[in-house]
Amino acid sequence: MSFKKKDNLPYYNPIRRAILTHQMIQPGDKVAIGMSGGKDSTSLLYFLDKISKQKRLGFEFEIVPITLAMGFDMTITPLQNFVEELGYELDIVPTNIAQVVFDIREERSPCSLCAKLRRGILYKRAKEVGCTKVALGHHLDDAIETYFMNFLFHGKMASFDPISYLSKTDISLIRPLLYVEEKQIIQFVQRETLPVIFNPCPVDKKTKREEIKHLVDGLAQSYPDMREKFIMGMEQGVADNFWTKSIKSIDKEQKKSN
Repeated sequence: MSFKKKDNLPYYNPIRRAILTHQMIQPGDKVAIGMSGGKDSTSLLYFLDKISKQKRLGFEFEIVPITLAMGFDMTITPLQNFVEELGYELDIVPTNIAQVVFDIREERSPCSLCAKLRRGILYKRAKEVGCTKVALGHHLDDAIETYFMNFLFHGKMASFDPISYLSKTDISLIRPLLYVEEKQIIQFVQRETLPVIFNPCPVDKKTKREEIKHLVDGLAQSYPDMREKFIMGMEQGVADNFWTKSIKSIDKEQKKSN
């Protein structure tokens, strides 16, 4: 894999900016990377590896690639080979998540339960191997889609945080790709021929998030700078911009509900 120096900046700059702006990684941190085999987590490992080894943050940090064996019939050999080429050993954690979600619980909307189970096992394993941080491959488009899902389905104007401290596990969850667009990741993976494992999940590409992805793509057609404006809004937004209920109004609603 030959990564051309002239192509570095479109990727390294936004990743470095996200890490430094939100203080995601500190000197000496041991960072677990959740590896699904998809383009996002594979790219994340590649970038963080180079950033650490080349001291682009001014210091080094340790990386531990972790993947969960979900219980589907799939091979992860290309992912293992890729991880080893970078000088790491892929930590494979066996699970029965697929069986629990689809056979035992027979979930009609399985994504929420699947994500909850995956996160719990990943955080637990990260803690066991001495990690202080868990890095996920969520990118800018994921953040925008999450915002619209919260808005349209739950009436909340919020996305996920760049960094979240999980008190139950004493682990911080970080998203270094937060300022990188999905199309940039796709272009990078194709150019560098990074391995991408086929997702055998029966509901892949059939979720509400996929609908929102099309909505965001449609908005971007009409408003090409919407992704940049989203970052501005999330970074500069203040509570004063929201409508806040008075105490009397809240008390009145509580009495109606009782």
